[in-house]
Formats: sequence, structure tokens, C-alpha cells
Amino acid sequence: MTELVVTTYDWVPVPPRGYVRDLRIRWALEEAGLPYRVQPVPFRERGEEHLAHQPFAQVPWLLDGELSIFETGAILLHVAERGGAFPPDDPARRAAVTEWVFAALNSVEMASLPWTLFKFSGDETGTPGRKALDRFLALRLDRMEAVLAGREWLAGDFSVADIAMSDVLRLIDRFDGLAEHPAVRAYVARATARPAFVKAHADQMAHFAAADAARA
Repeated sequence: MTELVVTTYDWVPVPPRGYVRDLRIRWALEEAGLPYRVQPVPFRERGEEHLAHQPFAQVPWLLDGELSIFETGAILLHVAERGGAFPPDDPARRAAVTEWVFAALNSVEMASLPWTLFKFSGDETGTPGRKALDRFLALRLDRMEAVLAGREWLAGDFSVADIAMSDVLRLIDRFDGLAEHPAVRAYVARATARPAFVKAHADQMAHFAAADAARA
């Protein structure tokens, strides 16, 4: 079996720690019981080699032997495949997990990301455009509340779809954006109580803490 290598930054400022998206991949690999190592790349200088793997100069990307994959949704589905999460006689399971991974990134995160950028910046200006963003996110959360009020996980058993969705939602929760959506908040709490998340989160925090010590 080829070695799995997760790439993340060598250092980031304090605010995004615990939310850098290599966490999603660490979490999935921990859930799957697949061994891996973490390879840091420079945060400040993102050169041609970085762009060859991730054309938007972001992280993470995953190396699986000679295969290099970027975008967390694509990586999560690859890890699920490697971990045996898609039985060949159950195409419905694969379809359900895949559609919810896409929903997390295309329907929920695309609404939440502008909102969280404003929150990170401390900008609470009540412009018409900002109010429209608030309403857009609230609508998406209303839809998720209806879904999660009736199920524990999105696609039957826990899957990479729940990793993608709960990680998107927990950033909203960081800024108390789930206060009016108790089923969504409970879902995030269930997901982040899993031992694989706890370990992945602690490992990411330790990685950046070690970088601080090395810079001191």
C-alpha cells in the first residue's frame, strides 16, 4: 500500500488554527484507520511546486504514491474509497455520501464562507448586502435543521459526508451562528465528540504550537 501524505502549512496565525482544512483529511484518515504523515509547506512563500499540487495556493492536498489530489471534497471521497467505505454492491451508499459531500461544500459552505469572513474581520456593518448574506445563510441552516431533526448522520452511518458538513457548520458555531438551529448544533456536537476528530484537532493544534516554538 502506498504512503499517504497530508500537506498543510508550516505555520498559520492564531485565528484559523483548529479550522485549517487539513483537519478534515486528518479526521477522515483517523476514522478510516489509515496510516499517514503530515508534510508542512511554507505559509509565507507559495511557489511553483506548491501551485503544481494546489493551483489556488491553498492547503491541503493529499499524496497517495504518485497521485496528488487537491480540494477537500475530492480528497475525502478518495479516503473513503481507500478505507473501504463504498461496498461495490451498494451504489446507493456511494451516491448518498457523494451528494452530501457536494452539498456541504456547494450549498452550505458557499453561503457560510462570506459570513465567516466578515466575522473573522470583526465587521458587523449592517449594509443591505450584509443583511442579504445573513438571510441567505439562515435559509441554508433552516434547510439543514429540517434534515438533521430526523437523522443522526447524513447518509446512514457516519461518513466523510459528515466530516465535510460538520466541519463547515462548526465554523458557523464558533461565532454562535447556530443558536436558532438546535438540531444542527447537536449534530456538530455529536460529530466533534468522536475520538477521531478529537485526535485530528489536537494534532493540528500541536503542529502549529510546535511551529511557534521553532520561530521563538
